[in-house]
Amino acid sequence: MNSMKIRRTAIAVAAAALLPFALAACSDSDSDTKAAPTAAAGDAAQTAAVTPSGDSMTGDQPFGPACAGVPKDGAGSFDGMAKDPVATAASNNPALSTLVAAVKQAGLVDTLNNAKDITVFAPTNDAFAKIPKADLDKVLADKATLTKILTYHVVAQKLTPKQLENGSFETLEKGMVTTKGSGEAYKVNDTSNVVCGNVKTANANVYIVDTVLMPK
Repeated sequence: MNSMKIRRTAIAVAAAALLPFALAACSDSDSDTKAAPTAAAGDAAQTAAVTPSGDSMTGDQPFGPACAGVPKDGAGSFDGMAKDPVATAASNNPALSTLVAAVKQAGLVDTLNNAKDITVFAPTNDAFAKIPKADLDKVLADKATLTKILTYHVVAQKLTPKQLENGSFETLEKGMVTTKGSGEAYKVNDTSNVVCGNVKTANANVYIVDTVLMPK
């Protein structure tokens, strides 16, 4: 009888001694299981932090095939243009010389330079070359018509590439321009391609386009 009581007591003591170790082992197993997803989530977050999304690939930099033709330094470079108001900045870009001449002819240099937070869709020399010379000369000689066309290329707010994805904006001419696209490919009015976009000047965002926009 005494031996049975002693044996039961010994078993109870042994069980009591082993129980904390068993619980600790279970606890460690659970924490390992829970820690694994946490670590995995941390790894995923770290990967996301170093891998830019598609929308941020362009960032805040100029983009488009014609950007390669912009001078690397000097007043006509991207850094140089960012320091000057838009009409002055355009005058330092060789690809925009016809536009600059038209702006001067219309007497819009001060208007554009003194405007705040605008967007200019700036046609290249090649864009103006698509217009028959006789027609272009006629427009350049008609200040009212020229002013109407040029102010149709200006929007009274700074537009980001994101806003161009599916946009409709009133111009200084009071007409509307529409934009669509994504990434580094955008069209204005379904006819004019942005060939160098998101160019910054002191008072404007400039999107250089390959076709002159005509008011409707």
